This record gives sequence, C-alpha cells and structure tokens, in this order.
Amino acid sequence: MRLDRLIANSGIGTRSAVRSIISHGSVQVNGAVVTDASFHVKETDSITIDGQEINLQTKLYFLLDKPDGVLTAMEDKRLPCVADYIPSELKSKKLSPVGRLDFHTSGLLIITNDGELSHRLQSPKYEVPKIYMATFRGLDWTEEEINTVASGFTIRDKGYSEQIAPAELKVIEPAQDGLARALLTLHEGKTHEVRRIFAHFNKEVLELRRLELAGVKIEEGLDSCGTFRPLTQDELDLLFEATGLNQTPASP
Repeated sequence: MRLDRLIANSGIGTRSAVRSIISHGSVQVNGAVVTDASFHVKETDSITIDGQEINLQTKLYFLLDKPDGVLTAMEDKRLPCVADYIPSELKSKKLSPVGRLDFHTSGLLIITNDGELSHRLQSPKYEVPKIYMATFRGLDWTEEEINTVASGFTIRDKGYSEQIAPAELKVIEPAQDGLARALLTLHEGKTHEVRRIFAHFNKEVLELRRLELAGVKIEEGLDSCGTFRPLTQDELDLLFEATGLNQTPASP
C-alpha cells in the first residue's frame, strides 16, 4: 500500500496533509527517512512521524465535537450528519457513532469501529458518566428539586410511568433575565433524557452540550464544534477503564 494512504488510514490526517508531512522528511519507515508519498509499505512495517511510532491497527478511535443541527447518523439524504465530518479516506473503516446526541445537542461524540467498546459505553450496566451543560429558561433549581434528581424519580411525560435513574445536578449560573445554566451528570441514556428531566420541573432547555464522557472532556465553548480528531492514549485509557475492558489499544 502507498505510504500516504496507510498513514491517512490510521487517522493521522487527510491524504494531502499526510503528503505534506512526508515531503518535509518527518516520516521514517523501518528507521529510514522516506519523502516519497507513493513509497510502498506493509502494515507490519515500523512507521514513525517525528520519532513517534504510529499505530496501524484496524480498530480506530476518534472524537467528534458535534455541532448543533447535525444528525447522529452515518447517512442521511436530507440533513447534515456526523459522517460529513469524517475524512473520505476513513469512510471504508466501518466507523460509527457511539450512542446518539440529539439533532439540537452539540458536544462530545465518540466515533469508532470497536463494537465491544461501543456496546459497553452505551450499556446501563457500566453506568458510564456523561456530563451535559444546559442553558435553560425557568426558575432556579430548588434544593428539593436537586435532591429529587439525585434520588431518582418517576416521570410520566409519555403517557406511562418511567423511572429516571439518580443523577447529579449542579447550578453553574443562577437565573438572570430568565436564563440559567446547569450541569447534569447522567449514568444512563434514555431518549431526550436531559430535556425531559428539566421539563419535569417546568424548565425549558434552550441549548444543550455534552462536555464529558467517562472522563474524556471537551471545552464548554462552541469554537471547537466540528473538530474531528483521534483519541489520545490517555483518553482511550479512561474509556477502557470505565467499561472494564482489560486491554487498552494503542492510540492511532
């Protein structure tokens, strides 16, 4: 396989970005500098960039900071979707998002082709923590309401009773001009759960952003929306620790 294709397939960057890295003499194959992007290599070769060995494994792990107004799907003929943010050279790697973020929810989304990790991150069994920041309209949260959320409660907004698991709510900006912000930590993933919890207490979520999953974090602000990058080794360690997997793969 061509050197530039093999490196791009590992998630380092686009083919054009990888060709630039190669042409600047930053890539070594089995200890020798290679500046020819078309140089033929094998997956068993040792390939380094600026002295750091890259991993050419088949399992890949990425983070997408999903913008608002993007569908958590790999294909849609009408609406923008997360696949639009995945480089074309990775489209054949059977990547898919872990769980779902609502169309109008921005923030952290894991993209991988590791089915076991994906399953465990979504399974209620592992109680993987997810932290959301909500901007909402309504009265400030009372201590009684916060305690109710912390204890778990029954919701009947769909015409039947449904149990909401205990969650942690923290007010970070009290109401000003009718708007406030709060952080909510969930350990399950019911559909529209954050908005349903707030609505149960007569508070309307206007903006929602997922900031953290199993200790992997992104920034609060929206400047990084649309960013797609490989997970770091430290981030992978957090995900595998949270899901009880014994062996952590090397970062791409």
